[in-house]
Amino acid sequence: MTTTTRFTAQDTAFVQDFRTMSAFGATGNGGVDRQAATVPDGEQRRWLTGLLEERGFTVKFDHAGNQWGLYEAVPGAPFVVVGSHMDSQPTAGRYDGAYGVLAAAHAAFRLAARWEAGATAPKFNLAVVNWFNEEGSRFKPSMMGSSVYTGKLDLDAALNTKDADGITVRDALDAIGCRGTFEGPEAAYCAEIHIEQGRSMEREGITIGLVSSNWAANKYEFVVHGEQAHTGSTVIADRKDALLGASMLVVAARELADRFPGVLHTSVGQLNVYPNSPVVVPSRVNLLLDLRSADEAVLAEADALLHARITEIERLANVSVEKNHSHSWAVTPYQPEGVELAAKVAAHLGLSNKEVMTLAGHDSTNMKDLVPTVMLFVPSVDGISHNEHEYTTDEDIVAGLAMLTEVVGRLCDGALED
Repeated sequence: MTTTTRFTAQDTAFVQDFRTMSAFGATGNGGVDRQAATVPDGEQRRWLTGLLEERGFTVKFDHAGNQWGLYEAVPGAPFVVVGSHMDSQPTAGRYDGAYGVLAAAHAAFRLAARWEAGATAPKFNLAVVNWFNEEGSRFKPSMMGSSVYTGKLDLDAALNTKDADGITVRDALDAIGCRGTFEGPEAAYCAEIHIEQGRSMEREGITIGLVSSNWAANKYEFVVHGEQAHTGSTVIADRKDALLGASMLVVAARELADRFPGVLHTSVGQLNVYPNSPVVVPSRVNLLLDLRSADEAVLAEADALLHARITEIERLANVSVEKNHSHSWAVTPYQPEGVELAAKVAAHLGLSNKEVMTLAGHDSTNMKDLVPTVMLFVPSVDGISHNEHEYTTDEDIVAGLAMLTEVVGRLCDGALED
């Protein structure tokens, strides 16, 4: 990782903007709660609009709530799309996603200033993007805005999605004034920078991760059906306890991860229990379960083992399990020419780097299926993420900004077309 603390005025301005941005939805423990289309999300979107417009960018919102800051240097040319997301998990960290949007904006400011000062005009225009609902905490699925933009998710299906309180995406976006009529720019290339959300880069002293591929994932929504009964008087043998069945699924997921150590990650991140009363045996539990691996053969084997285990759980807990496939993605590489370009830039800047895979999903994993895409990581201290104590040093976020600026500049110059 970088150790210098000598920042330029531009670097200092970026760090200060990061502090300002982190105040939107700030929590008492140093994190943020800025879930998609909530009031804090709307406030930071308005702040970002002002930041972009002050520098001469045109800001538009598309039908799915994606926020675009457009700089048209070459009328009629496609755009290099650069950005991430500013929505968060509940009680989340300040860096996840939001760093990538602000870094994109400041990289764009630096490039626009170069061109306006007489540098060779680029071949492509520049679009800063704040993708809608990447986290999927309020509305499912995750990566919603980029999924709509890339044609992987129907717009109406996205807009009609409801949160736990029955509020639709359409109404939530309208409430914060962020559902627009823009169709979105034509993309030529894409770039995203993000915190690693793991420990490998920090452990190895690496400043820049060159993301070469993503892990595969299978995500499910299971509904365990039982029967309501009195927790005191109903004989144990007669119970059809949906929470017992759900608990067995949670344990089964962890046992699968233990069976394939280091190559399979599993989790159950959400349980909704009904009727959730202290004296009622639950009759229904909804849970979200996911399996992730870089080895698709391992993922397929684990998936088969999970579904075989479900049959056993139904018998042991005297319940039925409704299986709904949420969404999934395969192991797919980022374009190698983009990885090679990023490696050359890192070497030019003197930044230590290595190729890494992303275990998490990102909007760039959608975009790379549409246009050549470069994904970059900066280190996460102790690998902490989706946590209020998530942290990346100022030195590393500034180094990442320098890296992103040069990568995007070369993409705008058509470096991948030579």
